[in-house]
Amino acid sequence: MARPSSILAAITAQELRDFLPEPLLGAVRALTPAFAHHDTAGETTEQFHRVLAEANPEVLLACWKTPPLPAVLPRNLRYVCYLAGSVKKLVTREHIESGLLVSNWGGSISRIVAEWAMFHIFSCLRRATYWTLAMHHEGAWKDGGTETASLFGRSVGIHGFGQVARELVRLLRPFGCQVSAFAPDVDEETEREHNIKASPTLDALFANNDIIIELAPLIPETTGSVTERHLRQIKPGGIFINVGRGAVVDEVALLRVAKEGKILVGLDVFTVEPLPVDSGFRGLLNVTLTPHLAGPTTDRRRDAGEAAVANLHAYCEARPLEALISLRVYDTST
Repeated sequence: MARPSSILAAITAQELRDFLPEPLLGAVRALTPAFAHHDTAGETTEQFHRVLAEANPEVLLACWKTPPLPAVLPRNLRYVCYLAGSVKKLVTREHIESGLLVSNWGGSISRIVAEWAMFHIFSCLRRATYWTLAMHHEGAWKDGGTETASLFGRSVGIHGFGQVARELVRLLRPFGCQVSAFAPDVDEETEREHNIKASPTLDALFANNDIIIELAPLIPETTGSVTERHLRQIKPGGIFINVGRGAVVDEVALLRVAKEGKILVGLDVFTVEPLPVDSGFRGLLNVTLTPHLAGPTTDRRRDAGEAAVANLHAYCEARPLEALISLRVYDTST
């Protein structure tokens, strides 16, 4: 195994603890005699660039709080092992074109995001936001007219069909749901493999399902692609959940539709984050709100760390990397 000349973990102390608890950190240290951790908490981009140039590592471990890389990279830098998801705030397309290897957490946390989608599904079906607030503040209790719903036998439409969507399909299986998806890469083989149906259009996805899950990546082609027309095709009593990216949806239209109270909504992501204090979504009893918690949970960030350590070993052994960010992946990812 060829050892990297040096590895620099340019991440915060908290990220180091969460993503690389022992024995994972020890496994990284064992890969090179020249391992260093640099805490990027509160650091400016210019300060980080100076540290990076001085360290001149062969491998850079990066995470959420790592500032963007400079246009001209240190001469020794060959591989950026990104512990988190979207790399676009860290590296440019030109970096990848120049031959820089970049990987991210890939599918290591997909099940955690899918789990949170299930939380929102159940919250909407059982009107959890309404009952939580009503019981805490109004002394409420159910009566003969109380309506709730079950997930068993429901039709579920998924916009986007990446790794999270595929994990969600797996979680839905015990409930006997009929699942359809609208995404450019859903073909007959994908339908057979995952026991789903391809929706011919986004309109059909919204019109023909009880529950809609938004999981499309945020790219120019999808920005604002879910319009008021789509949202008004959801059946009365239907559910719209977004655990993907806020800006895929026309949020002004979504708020307008949500205020009418005919559908239930679960939102974990928003166009503007943090969600403004005066947002019209706050206080709507048919809307479940969470502050971008889909994943990874603090206790499961080690899953991404394990994936990173596996990739570092692959790099040392000149094996193909998992979750490698190719130009195609870069262009079609959030």
